[in-house]
Amino acid sequence: MKLVSRFEAATLSTAELYGLRKEAFIAFTAAPRGSQEQREALATMRNIEDELATRAPGL
Repeated sequence: MKLVSRFEAATLSTAELYGLRKEAFIAFTAAPRGSQEQREALATMRNIEDELATRAPGL
C-alpha cells in the first residue's frame, strides 16, 4: 500500500477516507510483521485518523 500523507488525506472526502482506512487496515494485517509495508499502512491509518479528527462530525 502506498503511504498516504496528511496533505493527501486532506484532499479526500470523508467517505473516501473511511474506505481508504479500511484498505490500510487490511494491508497492515496482511503485511509481514515489522516490514516496511506494515509501517506504511500504519502511518497511513494514523494520517487518516488525524485528518478525520479535524473534521466536524457529520461532514
